[in-house]
Amino acid sequence: MSLKVELVENILSPEDFVRLRNATDFADIPIEHARRALEGGLVNVSALYNGELVGMGRLVGDGAMYWYLQEVIVLPEYQNRGVGTQIVVYLCSYAVKNSYTGRFTTIGGVSARGKEPFYEKLGFEIIPNGIRKMVEIKN
Repeated sequence: MSLKVELVENILSPEDFVRLRNATDFADIPIEHARRALEGGLVNVSALYNGELVGMGRLVGDGAMYWYLQEVIVLPEYQNRGVGTQIVVYLCSYAVKNSYTGRFTTIGGVSARGKEPFYEKLGFEIIPNGIRKMVEIKN
């Protein structure tokens, strides 16, 4: 059963960032490290279900040609319900809308081991050091 979540940009707190990472076996990081990571990213999106934070994703990169998905995280009890797909589609759309300087943009990232099929379903190519999606910009 797919859940429809509300996706909201740039409301993620460092504390929630760390909490989501810890709930999904990402490495624990200090709050200050999370704060600096959020400040240095291009955009982050929070997935809310009935007002509760259930997932997140970030884009880092140069903001023009190269975009990288970082920490696409969904709480375990909400996984396999379309939340991660909504996050990735949103972030990819954001990258395309903001890549107005050229004909192509590249969206890359590193997939957690075993999650490669998830990204393949969304049009990403699996490459030796991660994932990549080339997108033509139609002006």
